[in-house]
Amino acid sequence: MPRKEKLKATAAADAKFAESQKAKAGEPKKAKTGKSGKASAEPKAAKTLKAKKAGKTGKAGKRKKGAKAFQTAATVEKAELLSSKVVYQGPLFRVLQDKLIEPGGHVSERDVIRHNGSVVILAMDNSKSRKNPWIVIERQYRHAANQFLWELPAGKLDPGEDALAGAKRELAEETGYSAKKWKPLVEYYASPGFLGESMKVFLAEGLVAGDARPEEDERIDFRLVRLSDVLKMIEKGAILDGKTLTSVLLYARLMERKRKK
Repeated sequence: MPRKEKLKATAAADAKFAESQKAKAGEPKKAKTGKSGKASAEPKAAKTLKAKKAGKTGKAGKRKKGAKAFQTAATVEKAELLSSKVVYQGPLFRVLQDKLIEPGGHVSERDVIRHNGSVVILAMDNSKSRKNPWIVIERQYRHAANQFLWELPAGKLDPGEDALAGAKRELAEETGYSAKKWKPLVEYYASPGFLGESMKVFLAEGLVAGDARPEEDERIDFRLVRLSDVLKMIEKGAILDGKTLTSVLLYARLMERKRKK
């Protein structure tokens, strides 16, 4: 062994022995020295935390954080359908009994309501105030909920219908309004445990008034309400409709984030 390495090994052994003796005597240990010879002031717990984080990151690069980590998980894996039987067919939806193999390999049977999908319109007049625009909301009786509900304009898509075209049609039929500017806001599934209905939400701005043309079975009372007042209605529990809660709260959050930038 070269002389320099022997000296280093001897010094290290002496230091280790001295440290063990002090520990037995009840004396506190000195901070460990790094390769540079300087004492490290970093607490042991902090080092452990850093080591865990480094382990998660790996050699391939930084880990994905937040929503980005889930973007591909929901779309890549699909079930293998073994059989499907229509047990009910109505004008709005059909009910299927499906037997399938789930992505994890589990064989299961599911009753699923299949639907062409719906569109939701967050229609607003922000000509006087972009921070607190007027929003079009409707009040109509919903038998499934057994009560009147406040909602955003919405409706089902016809088979093969383009979602934006359907949104423009529904807004005009239910309220008479058209809009100069359209923008997709979000898409979601209201109850994916048994309902295959996708709901696509559009933001409609630059409203132009016209005559409403509701369907024969629709009794709709609509009005313009300030965004701040709609948020107060939500806080008080006066709005129970899921598509309205999702759309308005998301829009309010996005606007608040934009103002902070």
